[in-house]
Amino acid sequence: MTRNHGPSKELPLTDDDVAAPSHAERARTLVAGERTGALGTLTDDGFPYPSYVTFALFEGDPVFLVSQMASHTHNLEGDDRASLLVSEDVADDPLANGRVTLVGRCRPTDAVEVREAFLMRHPEASYYVDFKDFGFYRLAVDRIRYIGGYGRMSWVEAEAWQAARPDPIAESARGIIDHMNEDHADALVAYAQAFTRATWAERATMTAVDRFGFELSVETDDGPRPARIAFDTPLVEGPDARAAMVALLKRARAQLASSQGEA
Repeated sequence: MTRNHGPSKELPLTDDDVAAPSHAERARTLVAGERTGALGTLTDDGFPYPSYVTFALFEGDPVFLVSQMASHTHNLEGDDRASLLVSEDVADDPLANGRVTLVGRCRPTDAVEVREAFLMRHPEASYYVDFKDFGFYRLAVDRIRYIGGYGRMSWVEAEAWQAARPDPIAESARGIIDHMNEDHADALVAYAQAFTRATWAERATMTAVDRFGFELSVETDDGPRPARIAFDTPLVEGPDARAAMVALLKRARAQLASSQGEA
C-alpha cells in the first residue's frame, strides 16, 4: 500500500541536532568493545601487508603481543609505520557495520602496564606471554578514521580520540536492542510515530543505543530509513535504560492520544 502522505526520501525522519555521541566517542566505544583486528604493516619492498591479530587498549593506544617469527613483526622491524583496522559484526549488511582505522607508528615496549592491560583483555595469552620469542608492541595513534556504516564517517583528531571514553552502556547495548526488538515492537512503533516524521509508521526496529538515546530503522515506502531519538536525560549505566524507555513510551502514547483527539 502506498502512503503518499509519508515524508519524501530527501527529508530526514529526525533532526540532525538530536543528542548523540561524538565520532570520537563512537570510535573509542567500537574499538574498546573488540579484541581482534587487522594489523597493516609494510613489507621490505613497500607493499601493504594486513594480518589478523589480537589487541588491547592502553591509554588509547592498541598494544599487541607478537611473535618474532611473524611476518608483521619482521615488517615492523624494518618500518614502524602501521595501522589497525577494527570492525564490528552486528548488522546483516557488512557495509552497515562500523569500523575504525588507527594509524601511527608501532614500536616495541617493555612497559609492565602494557603487559597487564593485554593480559587483562586476553588472559589466555598468559600461557605463552613469557616465551622468549614473544614481545609487546604499541601503536602510538596519530590518525583515526571512523566509519559508522552508511553516511556516517570522518577523520577524528588524535586529541579527541585520547580524550574520549567508551560509552558507559556499551556492554548492555546488545541485550537492550534484542529485548526491545523481540518483546516491545509496539513501543518502537509508538516512538517512531510520536518522535519522528514517520507519523504513519507501522514497523520499526532498534539498531543502536547509547547513553544519549537510540536509533531506529523505520520502514517506509522508500525502504528502511534511519531515525534517532534522545532520552530525556543521558544514562549513567545500562540498567537505567529500562526506566528511560518506559518514560519515553508514556510520553509517546500521551502525545499520540492528544493528536488523535485533535484530529
